[in-house]
Amino acid sequence: MTPTLARQHRPRAGAALCVDRRARARDWAEIQERMLVPLYEAVYERLEVGPRTRLLGLGCGTGLALLLAASRGASVTGVDRGVGERLDLARERLQPATRGRHTRVVDGLPRDATPAPGAPAYNLLTAFEPLGHAAGATGGRLAERLAQAVPLAERGAAVVVTGWGPPERCSTSSVLRIAAKLADSERDTDGWRPARRDDLEEAAQRCGLRPDGSGRVACPFGYADTCSAIRGLLSTGFFDAAIDATDPGQVDKELAEALHAYRRADGTVWMPNVFRYLIARVP
Repeated sequence: MTPTLARQHRPRAGAALCVDRRARARDWAEIQERMLVPLYEAVYERLEVGPRTRLLGLGCGTGLALLLAASRGASVTGVDRGVGERLDLARERLQPATRGRHTRVVDGLPRDATPAPGAPAYNLLTAFEPLGHAAGATGGRLAERLAQAVPLAERGAAVVVTGWGPPERCSTSSVLRIAAKLADSERDTDGWRPARRDDLEEAAQRCGLRPDGSGRVACPFGYADTCSAIRGLLSTGFFDAAIDATDPGQVDKELAEALHAYRRADGTVWMPNVFRYLIARVP
C-alpha cells in the first residue's frame, strides 16, 4: 500500500508550488537535513573551525550547518533566497543557541551578506548543496553564487563546495532517478542528476579559486519508516517537477517501491551514501 502520510505534505497534481511550504521546511529540518551532519562536521574538523572563524554559508536553508559552526565558537552568517520558511527556522535555531556570538541570516543573494562597515572579511565560505548537485547548479547557479561571495572573503580564505560521491557508492541514486524519470528531464533544471568526477573542480575553476584538498564522507540516509523516508526525500524539492508532470499518488507509489529494497526487517529504511567535498582558496 502506498503510504498516505506523505500526501499531507504535497500538492495535488500540477500544483507542486502550492505545497505547504512550512510543512516541507519542517520535514527538511527534522528529517532530512540531519543526514548531512557527518559532512558538515568533517569539513569543520579539517578546517579547525572555531572562535576565529568568520563563516558565510551560501544556501544556508534551515541553518543546521550554521548552528554546528556556531557551537564551535564561529561567527556565522547564512544567506539564501526564496526559502523564507526555511530561513525562519534557521533564525529560530540560532537565536537561543548562540547568545553572545555574532549570527545573521540574510534573505537574499550572497552580495546582500556583505560584512558591516569596519567588520573583517569572511575567512570561510561554504556551499553545502542540500543533497549534492541539482542539475545545472554546478555549471550555473552555484558558480554565480560563488562569484558573488568570493569578493566578500579575505585573501587565502577557504571555500568549500560539496556534492554526491560516485553513483555506485550512493544507494539513494536509484531512488532519486525516479524524479528524472517521471519529469521532463530535458526541461527540469532543478532535479537531481548523478555527480560527474570534476563537478566541484569546475565550479571552483570558474571563480578563479585554487584547489587545496578534498575528501569523502559517509552520509547514510536512515529513516524510521517508509513514510518518513518519503517525506524527507520530498522535502528536497527534487520531486516537484515529477509531481507537476504526473499524479502525486504515482510519485508516492514509485518512491515506496524504490525504497522497498532498502527497508529493514524492523521497518526502518537505510541507504548508505558517500558525499564529496572540495576545499579551494581565494587567491
